[in-house]
Amino acid sequence: MAQSSVLGYPRIGKQRELKRALERYWAGEADAAALQETARAVREAAWRVQFQAGIDQIPCNDFSLYDHVLDTICLVGLVPSRFGSAEPEVSLPTYFAMARGAPGVPALELTKWFDTNYHYLVPEFDAPGPRLASAKPFLEFAEATSLLGRPAKPVLLGPISLLLLGKYHQRPLREHLEQLLPIYQEVLERLARAGAEWVQMDEPVLVQDRSDEELQLLRAAYRVLGEASARPKLMLQTYYGSLDDASWDVVLSLPVEGIGLDFVRDDGNRALLNRHGFPQGKVVGAGVVNGRNIWRTNLVEALEKLEEIAEHVEPERIWVQPSCTLLHLPHDVRLETKLPAAVRALLAFAEQRLEELVILTRALNEGRAAILEELEQNAEAFRVALDEVRVYRRDVRERLAALTEDDFRRQSPYEMREPLQRARFHLPLFPTTTIGSFPQTPDVRQARARWRAGKLSDEDYWGFIRERIAEVIRRQEEMGLDVLVHGEYERADMVEYFAEQLEGFVLTEHGWVQSYGSRVVRPPIIFGDVARPRPMTVEVSRYAQSLTDKPVKGMLTGPVTILNWSFVREDIPRREVAYQIALALRDEVRDLEAAGISMIQIDEPALREGLPLRRADWPEYLEWAVRAFRLASSGVRDDTQIHSHMCYSEFNDIIEAIDALDADVISIENSRSRGELLQAFQEYRYPRQIGPGVYDVHSARIPSVEEMLELLERALAFLRPEQLWVNPDCGLKTRRPEEVWPSLSNMVEAARRLRARFAAQGQ
Repeated sequence: MAQSSVLGYPRIGKQRELKRALERYWAGEADAAALQETARAVREAAWRVQFQAGIDQIPCNDFSLYDHVLDTICLVGLVPSRFGSAEPEVSLPTYFAMARGAPGVPALELTKWFDTNYHYLVPEFDAPGPRLASAKPFLEFAEATSLLGRPAKPVLLGPISLLLLGKYHQRPLREHLEQLLPIYQEVLERLARAGAEWVQMDEPVLVQDRSDEELQLLRAAYRVLGEASARPKLMLQTYYGSLDDASWDVVLSLPVEGIGLDFVRDDGNRALLNRHGFPQGKVVGAGVVNGRNIWRTNLVEALEKLEEIAEHVEPERIWVQPSCTLLHLPHDVRLETKLPAAVRALLAFAEQRLEELVILTRALNEGRAAILEELEQNAEAFRVALDEVRVYRRDVRERLAALTEDDFRRQSPYEMREPLQRARFHLPLFPTTTIGSFPQTPDVRQARARWRAGKLSDEDYWGFIRERIAEVIRRQEEMGLDVLVHGEYERADMVEYFAEQLEGFVLTEHGWVQSYGSRVVRPPIIFGDVARPRPMTVEVSRYAQSLTDKPVKGMLTGPVTILNWSFVREDIPRREVAYQIALALRDEVRDLEAAGISMIQIDEPALREGLPLRRADWPEYLEWAVRAFRLASSGVRDDTQIHSHMCYSEFNDIIEAIDALDADVISIENSRSRGELLQAFQEYRYPRQIGPGVYDVHSARIPSVEEMLELLERALAFLRPEQLWVNPDCGLKTRRPEEVWPSLSNMVEAARRLRARFAAQGQ
């Protein structure tokens, strides 16, 4: 009989219980025991809902207090020496120090997990020798098995993905792998002794371009792990895309009992299966429902894929599963009582994906006749939605069709714009600014909640927001920042704020998705053509600028980031959706300029996030992503300065695309990478201005003047002085005021010292 299987489940809690418990623990309001009790309850709730839905293969060890890669770092003892002497088992304080930093100790680097909006902590392989230093997989297996009354399926990040996602490999990769494998062997042996029948080994790096050397490492690793006598069965799991011919040949020859494949993202795995078949005796994990988007599965199409797979593999060797972990989905669409009924009927969050998996498994085992009622209900939902929802707009489509090349470029090249902007702003060397947001303190969140609930009038709410803007402008001026921001107090989220005001979007109430640690977001849903009915940021920007003679940046989220951080419609190409958003933002940019805003920042932190995992697909994506940004930003005068912000990107991969954006100033993440990312800008000889972040806003620590000065000096090894801006590496919304203001004071002082040094040298 075919089985249903889940690769991983949302772990923040249906009511964000884990988020609140983490933040109470970090604030000293709860102890470790209280945190662990909440974590246990969240895990148990996830196991129960999967069990009650009828899922056969239920994962465990997919839960994390912060990040599953960090959990694996702890499991194999890759703790950098800066976090103290080696502990027999990594303690909770050390765990969170690696995630968030500690006084005088920077955290591990945080970067994007493949092409998702999830962030992971980067393993450092110059740490002392690995060792088994965590009991988490064994404890959670025991918990799950006790609750379920049958063995759960432990999930491990595989050794090849751990190795290739890490950095600072000071020795050959093979030597690092040889140190890791005995630990993985011991973990598998202990899980087998505890009663585990299957272990899911996640190797998502296999859907990227892999060298012959890396594939040989894969072969060597699983020869060691697969040929061990005392181990559970292994399901080698890939996701986020397809294998290629070379990796297919290697993966299917490995001594593992199962191979999990993504049949949703593209047709690559489907074509490989039809061309090469599948090994006898192995289980195929058939990822036929989308683990990354929230649209209801077309059950007929998914069943056709399963029936095609069954031509190569007997049904009893098929696991029906999502294309990837369900970590990227909200918990339950039934909580969304305020969505338009027709849109809601088309949505499937994590719990609804479980229902789909069980239905499809039953169809595979009993035939289509067993699910005729479910097939009809599925088809009816699509019919009703198309009849009742306004998806297409003629005015939007006509405007797109009328675009010319002039709409995608500034009036003059940067070399002509730069002196005009310099004459307009009269900024000092090493100008200081922030990325945009300031702390969203409890009173700000409470005021917004009361206003949305109708308990605070529009007049009182916007009066409160204006008071906050005036206060933050005053404090920035007193501190000596050169370019100011209004603080974004009116925005709960940098994408949600715009989605609320653009037609073609709907928002959820409870659609929370984890980004990292306790950071959760509610991705908007793009269901139709996008248009801007009215200005969105002009009034608050105009008000902020009226309070000061210094420039105040207008703050917008860019079209590619809005696209990539939303759940996107699937009936038209993503390029077209991006251009629709860009046109709406273009109107906003022009209105800001007309209101006297002379600097406009269009943030694109998700530009690289959308980069396809195969290099052959990069040019097409980068071409339209760059053009979307330029469409949004190009309708302004030469002396209006366009800024952009990008974080957690491997900039050397996309440096030409960053140049092609034609932004006058960009700000980038730099603090955790210790300046490493800047080398791309030096090697490329990037001509424009750059603000490499010198303040790690994802850590609670306050960096010293000397630490920031060191980062600026490193930057000057790659950049000319006139290129260098001084700023944090991201927005300050999630930090506390008592952390932010001392850190910014140190940042301004670092810039002053650097200016003084250059003045003394006559530069």
